[in-house]
Amino acid sequence: MQQRKSRIFIIYFLLLILLGSIHNIGVNKVKLANISKINILGLGIDNNDLIMERINNLELGNIFFIKKKKLQRTIEQNTLVEKYDIFKVYPSSLYINIQKTNFLARMNYNGVNFIIGSNGKFSNNELYQKELPYIFGSPKIDEFLHFKKIIEISKLEYKDIKNFYYYASGRWDIEFINEIIVKLPIKDIDNAIQLVFEFLDRSDLQQIKIIDARIKNQIIIND
Repeated sequence: MQQRKSRIFIIYFLLLILLGSIHNIGVNKVKLANISKINILGLGIDNNDLIMERINNLELGNIFFIKKKKLQRTIEQNTLVEKYDIFKVYPSSLYINIQKTNFLARMNYNGVNFIIGSNGKFSNNELYQKELPYIFGSPKIDEFLHFKKIIEISKLEYKDIKNFYYYASGRWDIEFINEIIVKLPIKDIDNAIQLVFEFLDRSDLQQIKIIDARIKNQIIIND
C-alpha cells in the first residue's frame, strides 16, 4: 500500500514537472515573438507608408514589452497626426488608428509658407490646395489656437474669414470674405466679437468697410 502511494506521488510529481516545462516553453516562445505585423490607418497611403517605414527601423521588441515611447515619438513626428490609438492584437500584431489634424490657416514662417494644423504644428503648404485664411504677422501658434477657440465659441462663422492680422501688441484684426475688416481689442475679445456679431446681424453691410470694436461696448464704423 505504501509503495503504491509512493508510485502515485512520483507520477504526480513528474507530471507537474512536465506540465511546468511545457508552460515555460510556451511563455518563452511568446516572449521571443517580436512584432511581425503593423497596420496603420487614417492618413492616406503615402503618409501611412512613411510612418510605417520609420517604425520598421525601430526595434520595438515583443508585444508584451513593446518599446512604447519609441513608437509614440515616431508617430508624433508626423505633422499630420492629431491623435492616435495603438491596439495590440496577440500574438504579434499592432493596429495604429490615426486621426488627421484639421488645417486651420496659412502663415509665413522664416520666409516660407506653412499650414497650421489644429495639433499646433506646421505642415507643408502644398498638402492642401483649398482656400484657408492667411495670417499676417508673427503670432505664436498657441496664440493663434487660443484666438481660434474664441471664434469657435462665438457666433461668427470661421468659413467666412479670409485673413487674420496679428499685431505685436497682441491684438487681432479679422478680414471677412466680403472684405469687411473687424478691429478687435487686446482684452475682452469674446465680448467684442459678440457685439460685432449682433451689429452684423442687423445692419446693412453694403457700405461698411471697417468695424472698429477696440473700445469697450462701442462699435465705430468706417466706410
